[in-house]
Amino acid sequence: GAEMAVKEINEAGGVNGLTFELLFEDDQADAEMAVNAYNKLMDNGMQVSLGAVTSGACIAVSEVSKEDGILMLTPSGSQVECIQYDNGFRICFADPEQGVNAAKFIAENGLATKIAIIYDKSNDYSNGIKENFVTAAADLGLEIVSEQAFTNQSNTDFSVQLQAIASSGAELVFLPIYAQEAAYILTQAQSANISAIFFGCDGLDGVIEKIGADNVSATEGVMFLTPFDPNADEQNINFTSNYQAAYNATPDQFAADGYDAIYTIKAALEQSGAKPGDADFNEKMVAAMTAITVDGLTGTMTWSADGEPTKSATAVVIKDGAYVAYAAE
Repeated sequence: GAEMAVKEINEAGGVNGLTFELLFEDDQADAEMAVNAYNKLMDNGMQVSLGAVTSGACIAVSEVSKEDGILMLTPSGSQVECIQYDNGFRICFADPEQGVNAAKFIAENGLATKIAIIYDKSNDYSNGIKENFVTAAADLGLEIVSEQAFTNQSNTDFSVQLQAIASSGAELVFLPIYAQEAAYILTQAQSANISAIFFGCDGLDGVIEKIGADNVSATEGVMFLTPFDPNADEQNINFTSNYQAAYNATPDQFAADGYDAIYTIKAALEQSGAKPGDADFNEKMVAAMTAITVDGLTGTMTWSADGEPTKSATAVVIKDGAYVAYAAE
């Protein structure tokens, strides 16, 4: 997504006489490697950082980027601490917000009152969403009838968890996890006599591709909150079409986050008038973030001084192997 945005901006003449170059390193979701990658990118002339994809790596990058004062705008680092310093901002929702929003959506739309949860207790993303979901659910009168955990060492066989859920009376199974593990769960749930709704957050985006064509029927009716609906408007439809043509794949919200991050940097440049080489370039770019509005693929966004975006989440439901905007009955 970021590559597409850079290409589009450069082909349109850049911004303020500048063109963009996207440099990147693979941190393998490891904090130490992320810091090494950041340092290498700085040596290669990086002037704005997209932080890191995953939260643990992004938190490590935030520690070193604060010393340089460079604008760090992570597309998808969702843990609160990713943007703990004044130079940090994000495109995605924070984990606590996702958990609270999920509980509110379930309650407000009357989807269920008895909830089971399957979560990855070895993953900060999963733990953060789960904990805030449980707290919000209690306030909203939702009953958690089963909590089932797994780790990154036991993330392919979910027979025990699904058996417990099948006998719990759950009407909805909340999955604050990523698409790969969700694909295993949904496939195995077909033979576990579970009729409950499966509901997740943005990590479930891409589950259709992960589960594969042979098992796509297992995704029918799955719902998740996401800031990115590929069919929301003309902008999103065009992006989806162009992405498919370029990469022979369907874009998920992570691709949309990356795309929006680049256009946010463009907006900050336009707002600030800053140019690399200016003594106050970093200060101007950071200050511009709270003064801009970006109409992105993931919503119309503004940012507060704490680096959090303000935008709306939508829900999609999978029907016939495609994501469709949820419509309350």
